[in-house]
Amino acid sequence: MKTLKIISLILMLAFSISLVKANPPANNIDKITKAYLGLKNALVAGNGTLAQAKGKELLDALSTDATKGLNPDQQKLLNSYLDKLKFDSRHISEVPNIEHQREHFESLSKNMYDVLKGLKVNTSTLYQQYCPMKKAYWLSESADIKNPYYGGSEMATCGKTTATLKGTEL
Repeated sequence: MKTLKIISLILMLAFSISLVKANPPANNIDKITKAYLGLKNALVAGNGTLAQAKGKELLDALSTDATKGLNPDQQKLLNSYLDKLKFDSRHISEVPNIEHQREHFESLSKNMYDVLKGLKVNTSTLYQQYCPMKKAYWLSESADIKNPYYGGSEMATCGKTTATLKGTEL
């Protein structure tokens, strides 16, 4: 009987460990990245009202313990950019004017790239893309060009991929 209890306990422990490995804790950087991509896609669609809402989602993600789970060097890096990221997200979230949002999206994108490149914790592959007409970069979840600076126009596919941030394996 005692052996059965020990075996049951060992099996439960092994199952718990495998469950933790299969379902790692949520990565706040992934939440931030997902919110950024939602904003980018709203700009691609030319929807200033949606971009405003997505800017608020990004601001919330940046304001909610963004450094959780990062090592001290990663925390330092992210903290050096947080005010800049929040500044642009806040401005995007405050107005539905898409041209004003795109102005802030330019610096937001540059800073997001620098952060994600330095942290090396994004779980999905991202593509840095460049618009030669605007002379500005953005990040995308797809290698296909969908230009957030000229979304909804004939220039929507203008641009090129300039870098790839490989996703980390869990």
